[in-house]
Amino acid sequence: MRWPRIIILLVLFLILGAFLHYTLPQRDIVRIVNTEARLFTPEGWNRFFYADEDAGSAVAGAQRDLRLINTVRPNGNVIVYRNEDTGWVWPPYFKFRSQDLQTEATNLESTATEPEWVAITHYGWRNNFFSIYPNAVSIRPVAGPDVTLVPWLNLIILAMLALILFFIWRLWERFKDRVVDPIMDRTAVLWARMRDWIASRRA
Repeated sequence: MRWPRIIILLVLFLILGAFLHYTLPQRDIVRIVNTEARLFTPEGWNRFFYADEDAGSAVAGAQRDLRLINTVRPNGNVIVYRNEDTGWVWPPYFKFRSQDLQTEATNLESTATEPEWVAITHYGWRNNFFSIYPNAVSIRPVAGPDVTLVPWLNLIILAMLALILFFIWRLWERFKDRVVDPIMDRTAVLWARMRDWIASRRA
């Protein structure tokens, strides 16, 4: 019984870790090289990674404008962010200013010879095969590509989550000691008596 429980716990922790990695805000130091908007229709299961069609808009439809922010990391690797409102649902960023953010991104474009570095706060993943992009939440200029950004919000959220999990574990331990273990002990005693009774009947 030990290995199945360990495997189940590992799977649960992997799911929780992937969920937190996708949802919690991350910050990248990049240089904006271009912004664009193109018609886009989420299809299949990758629709899950995009906001609802009517988030931040009065008009709903399957096809929408997908705002993109094209950037380059300090090491030369490129990364593309989408810029769409999140609405009132999950994740709870309550972002309704995607057009303003697109304008800010356009204003911060720079070249390799005269770079202007910015910190883009975002959530989500980039995957070329499935055509999904991290969603930019905010942009602010920074002093340079080597600036250190401490993820205080993530640390606070993770600390609170760890505290909640600790309290849940303690409650379960108390419930197990007071309820589950006595029931298991009584069940084991009854089972032993039943086996003894069956053995005596066969004798």
